[in-house]
Amino acid sequence: MEILFDLEDDAATRALGAALSGLLRTGDVIALHGDLGAGKTTLTRGLVQALCGAREDVPSPTYTLVQAYDAPDFPLWHFDLYRLDRPEDVNELGWDDTQDGVAVIEWPARAGRYLPATRLDLTLEMLGEQRRARLEPVGEDWQKRLDGFRFSSP
Repeated sequence: MEILFDLEDDAATRALGAALSGLLRTGDVIALHGDLGAGKTTLTRGLVQALCGAREDVPSPTYTLVQAYDAPDFPLWHFDLYRLDRPEDVNELGWDDTQDGVAVIEWPARAGRYLPATRLDLTLEMLGEQRRARLEPVGEDWQKRLDGFRFSSP
């Protein structure tokens, strides 16, 4: 099953992240795919601010590699693995701790065999001035949760 959403602008991208925040449970992983500038951090910003409050600062973790947030129901980790040298380097970033919370991962392919088998793959691609989001559940639990998921841009 694959779900597609066309996103008009950054506000729509953030709104999709906010809408997805309501589906999250402890142990979840969202793997964000897309080129540089496709909106991965923008989507994560909407998700984190929906969980932690609109005033929460959500910088790109490009240089820190990981940013942690204390959401009310679980901790959330935002990983950017673009600068990771080897897949096993994820272990130095607190990777194992994410089982007790939620992990949002930019450039997930760089995690190699450490990327969890059950996750939501979300690909953002540019279509001119707009974006397209492709949601692909990997694992039965995500398929059930996305069944009936609707989103309309603001």
